[in-house]
Amino acid sequence: MALEQVYGTGKRKRAVARVFLRPGEGKIIVNRRAFEDYFPNARLQKLALAPLVDTETLGKFDVYATVRSGGIAGQCGALRHGIARALVVHDESLRPILKQRGYLTRDSRVKERKKYGQRGARARYQFSKR
Repeated sequence: MALEQVYGTGKRKRAVARVFLRPGEGKIIVNRRAFEDYFPNARLQKLALAPLVDTETLGKFDVYATVRSGGIAGQCGALRHGIARALVVHDESLRPILKQRGYLTRDSRVKERKKYGQRGARARYQFSKR
C-alpha cells in the first residue's frame, strides 16, 4: 500500500509510542481508533500534532501509532515525541526546527518513588513533640 514508511519511538513518563508515518492525506490512527476518539481533549490533540503543524507536513502523512502504558497526558507526549523522531528519519532537514522547539528531547520527568516511613515521595507524617 505505502511506498515509504518511516518509524519513530516516543517516550514520556511511563508511556511508549510506536509511530509509523506513511505518505497520505493526514489520517491519524492511535491504537486502531480515530485520533479524535482516543484523545478527546482539544489541548492534547494540539500538543500531539505540534511537530506536524510546525514543519507544515500536517496533511502529507498518515500516522499509525500504538501507545501503551501511562496515562492520557503521558501517551500524548509520547506520541508527539514519536512523530518528531519519525519526521527526522523521513527528512533530516526538519531536524533544526524540531530540535529548536524541543520536540526531539525526551521529557525525562517521571513520578518520584514513595519513601519508607513517609506518606509519599516527599510528604511526611505529622510530627508530634508530645
